[in-house]
Amino acid sequence: MTIMKNDLQEEVASIKSEISEMRKDLNRFIERSNQQHVESVLEGCRSNFSEIIVGYATGEIEDGLEKKMVKDCHMREACKSLFSDLLKRNISQIKDGKVSEESIDKARSKINMLREKAQYDQCGNCFSEASRIFDKQIDLMRSLNIYRESSELKEVISVLNEESIVDDMLDPLSNRQRMQIMKALAAETKTFSALSTLTSLRGGNLLFHLQKLLNCGMIMQRNERGDYMITEKGYKTLKGVTETYLELNSEKMITSTAKISQITNA
Repeated sequence: MTIMKNDLQEEVASIKSEISEMRKDLNRFIERSNQQHVESVLEGCRSNFSEIIVGYATGEIEDGLEKKMVKDCHMREACKSLFSDLLKRNISQIKDGKVSEESIDKARSKINMLREKAQYDQCGNCFSEASRIFDKQIDLMRSLNIYRESSELKEVISVLNEESIVDDMLDPLSNRQRMQIMKALAAETKTFSALSTLTSLRGGNLLFHLQKLLNCGMIMQRNERGDYMITEKGYKTLKGVTETYLELNSEKMITSTAKISQITNA
């Protein structure tokens, strides 16, 4: 009886261990190097979420203007149409996932320009409602973290911890071989030997660079001797660097592409 009990305990312990390993594998899979599928799913969720928000905000525009604008004014429908179009274009930017300060300034300037052309004292009521809805849209964009004014960004920059940024993000990527590793792992998991072939680094030299990326959480290893993979932090950091580089060098890249095209077609 005691033997059977011990066997059962061992079996239960074995099952628990296997479940634990399965959970670890699942967590690793979520943060695996090939982030394309995950990004696709997340992008779909963001898209659906933004559609719902824009739909709700659009309803608020119509409802607010209908209720608060002056009723007995011969310009009511014309002004309502202008306000509605402007506010709908403004809120639709949420779908882009990023709202520029320039676009907000243009919309605000448009409202102010229309206000200056107002002919009647009662126009103030209608403009107050349009401005209220506009300001509410801006607050929503801020809460979604897709819009920030220059003054707000300067305030955020002023309180950044320089040491943390350098150690956590800049230093790990400030090396050609480490960038090679990050680019490779963004596409698929890699073994130590595969990364060695890619970077032309051997043994301790490669391990030094891998350890740098491991320590800051940019990459992870499946187990003690398993494949290396990029983490969510690593992927987002690499993506941010890439997008910034493309934005700052877009003209240069267009010129280079044009030259290549000319040579190819010559």
